[in-house]
Formats: sequence, structure tokens, C-alpha cells
Amino acid sequence: MAGENLIEFTDANFQQEVLNATQPVLVDFTAVWCPPCKALGPTIDKLANDYAGKVKVGKVDTDSNRDISLKYSISSIPTILVFKNGQVANKIVGFKKEAEFKAVLDAI
Repeated sequence: MAGENLIEFTDANFQQEVLNATQPVLVDFTAVWCPPCKALGPTIDKLANDYAGKVKVGKVDTDSNRDISLKYSISSIPTILVFKNGQVANKIVGFKKEAEFKAVLDAI
């Protein structure tokens, strides 16, 4: 995982880092073996830097964190969930362009 503003979310820290967060949180559900996930990686890193201090941005490795992946019914990756006040505010499935993510984040 790259980027100084990118957080690794896990089954263990998800409640604290995402659900209890006071700011919106973008969660990228991903896996190391997933080509579209790898292609999306630089965009997620850029969003983490561009929205630092405004939106918490991080990734969940679906292979290592099955509980949280099951809880949110992640059946295809990449899937991006945007949380606000501990609730899913938006869901984006598949590879998308940076502008689409910015539109979602700017609306929150």
C-alpha cells in the first residue's frame, strides 16, 4: 500500500477508523491479485492526498479481512463504499475515473 494519507482498514480497526469517524470515509475493498484493483490504486492514493483532512481514505484487503467484507456484502472488487456518520452513503462498484469519485466526495 502506498501513500502517506492512505489507511489500512482491517476487521480489527474498522469500527474505530470507519464507523466511529467524525469525517466521511472512503473505503476501497481490494485484493492483491485483482488487476482492476491495481489499476485503481493510484487514483485512490491521489484521493487520499487531495482530500487529506477532509475525507479519510483507506483500503480493506478482502482476503485478509473477510468479516468486514461479508458484513457489507462485497461480492465483486473493486468496490468502494463511502461512509458518513457510520453509515454507507454511496457505493461504487468497478473501475471508475477519478472525476467520478471526486463528484461523490464533493457532494458529501
